[in-house]
Amino acid sequence: MVTHKETEVLHQNSSCSKRETKSIATLCDLISQDKILSSRGNLITKVSSLCIDSRKAIKGCLFFAIEGQNTNGAFYIEEAIDRGAIGVVTEIPLSNHYPVPFVQVRDVRSVLSSASTNFSNNPDQEIQLIGVTGTNGKTTVSILTKHLFSSNQPSEKTAVIGTVNYDLGTRVIPSTRTTPEAHDLCELLKSAISTGCTRAVMEVSSHGICQQRTSNLNFKTAVFLNLTPEHLDFHSDMEEYYNVKKNFITGISNPRPKNAIINLDDDYGKRLFSEIPEGTNKIGFGEDQDSHFRARHIQYKSTSTLFELEYPDGVIEINSPMIGRFNVQNVLASLAVGWVEGFNVFEMASQLSYFKGSPGRLENVNEGQKFSVFVDYAHTSDALRNILSVLREVTDGRLLLVFGCGGDRDHKKRPLMTSAAQEYCDYVWATADNPRSEPLDSIFTHMKDGVQLPDHIKFVKDRRRAISLAIEDAKPNDCLIIAGKGHETYQEVNNTIIAFDDRRVTRELLHIKSNFNGSQYQ
Repeated sequence: MVTHKETEVLHQNSSCSKRETKSIATLCDLISQDKILSSRGNLITKVSSLCIDSRKAIKGCLFFAIEGQNTNGAFYIEEAIDRGAIGVVTEIPLSNHYPVPFVQVRDVRSVLSSASTNFSNNPDQEIQLIGVTGTNGKTTVSILTKHLFSSNQPSEKTAVIGTVNYDLGTRVIPSTRTTPEAHDLCELLKSAISTGCTRAVMEVSSHGICQQRTSNLNFKTAVFLNLTPEHLDFHSDMEEYYNVKKNFITGISNPRPKNAIINLDDDYGKRLFSEIPEGTNKIGFGEDQDSHFRARHIQYKSTSTLFELEYPDGVIEINSPMIGRFNVQNVLASLAVGWVEGFNVFEMASQLSYFKGSPGRLENVNEGQKFSVFVDYAHTSDALRNILSVLREVTDGRLLLVFGCGGDRDHKKRPLMTSAAQEYCDYVWATADNPRSEPLDSIFTHMKDGVQLPDHIKFVKDRRRAISLAIEDAKPNDCLIIAGKGHETYQEVNNTIIAFDDRRVTRELLHIKSNFNGSQYQ
């Protein structure tokens, strides 16, 4: 068992990047005078790295005491100093008790963002940034965009920073969060530049925008995919959630992007498109008749999607291996990004058939069984409806689902997810999905508020057991979806990380079951 997995992996990743950074700056180099409320000590002290986690402070680092949701970095200043921090940035004045220089500022996160770009020598000036934001689809669009770029211009590398991993051109490291903290993000960009990457496609989360992780970076292109209820334990309501995304696209929370690519099939996207300021190149996509990249005459098949693409340079036929309306939108977004980047749309379209998909996004698990099994990351009611509605249309037999709701997160979405599950599925196994510190019984209580057909759902605490029961019940021509975790390789239970991969577990169980019923599974 491993605790504090996120922090440990992130530190390892940051340490790798840090060794590639040649520059050493001073406190006064990193923090502009107009942001300093008060200070004490020698501000020309040299800084070798930036740090926000006292447990990972090392000799020569500058410690930023950030207030988080559960604790405050100010409580750990002494620990950071004991570990080697040579200075502290804080929102509270420090006494002479502390033996290192300190700088008091109004907003530590804002200063961290600017200090990070300064320390990393402004990496956004050396690499073109494409930011993808929205509730659903960020990962697929980011990875697909890289695929299209790399296929058509193999001499130029494209980095991807997002939920699944950080692809830095010549090496791939595990992702710890969708949008890294500002100092880690800048170091990742520097690492990508050092490997020859000329572009970076980045997933930009609402948390990342609010916490100013991207506020000092210049994005050439910003993409808005959609907005559905999510993170309402962090945002007060949908209007606040929308405004956070809007601030990124319109340049309120960061330098204004040159291009804004917006989904016009989404109600919030249509609203956002009308609120983009003059001077920004606006590109709309979708089935909407006003879209610059418009999908027409869509044909949904079990293994592909066909449609006509109408765009500013003409009309072409699209044959995508990704199924579903939401994936049509993802394809349109990626093609629009490529177009504004100067790529030939016809040549990009020809590479769609070679796209293997994103890990854990409608990922097919095929061990020779006579029914379909997909693993997907869907963890909102809207995302569930998207995948279930698609699979419902192309499934001859029954539609079966294993899913859960995360603990310590917005409980209001739990009955909505249960309702969406029962709307499309013939049978559902509700189970654990990263309960974290919250008791499963509490999570199940909220989920049960959405039950409409009690005879068609079973609550099973053990996720492996739930998957096993679903496989046991599946018959030829059925389709089983295991939703919620997708690419993740762990469960978080009682704040402890336990190894668990839906894809691996499903393969193991399919092999076990085949020994007992070979005619069905092989």
